[in-house]
Amino acid sequence: MTRRIVSAGVLLAFLCGCTLTPSTRQVTLYDELGAEAGLVKIVDAFIENIGDDAQIFPYFADAKVSRFRDMFLMHLCAVADGPCSYTGDSMEDIHTGMHINEADFNRVVELLVSAMIEARVPFTTQNKLLARLAPLRGAVIHR
Repeated sequence: MTRRIVSAGVLLAFLCGCTLTPSTRQVTLYDELGAEAGLVKIVDAFIENIGDDAQIFPYFADAKVSRFRDMFLMHLCAVADGPCSYTGDSMEDIHTGMHINEADFNRVVELLVSAMIEARVPFTTQNKLLARLAPLRGAVIHR
């Protein structure tokens, strides 16, 4: 009986030109990252990784962690096509005077990747986020 009801539903949908899916909204990178809860996991793990890293922690030693967390969450949300608009300072303004070299920049990327692994983000999704963040490299190093 259930099979006939499902078949009748499919036939009815076909005849009226309807679809059986309730939403046709595209899945965004934000969704793939786990939406707000997923970004929180990533950012919290990233902050913990920074705090445990002797090479990178000095860059953040004077930072207000709660502000960094809020702004980085907002930034990732916006970059991933989530429901956020980044309203923080530009990457150039944030990093000018920090004199970040390539090795340290690459180490921060490694810490972010480690955070995404801890948050169980699939590798293909990690790569999508990294590809969107990569153009910011020039605004961060050697400033």
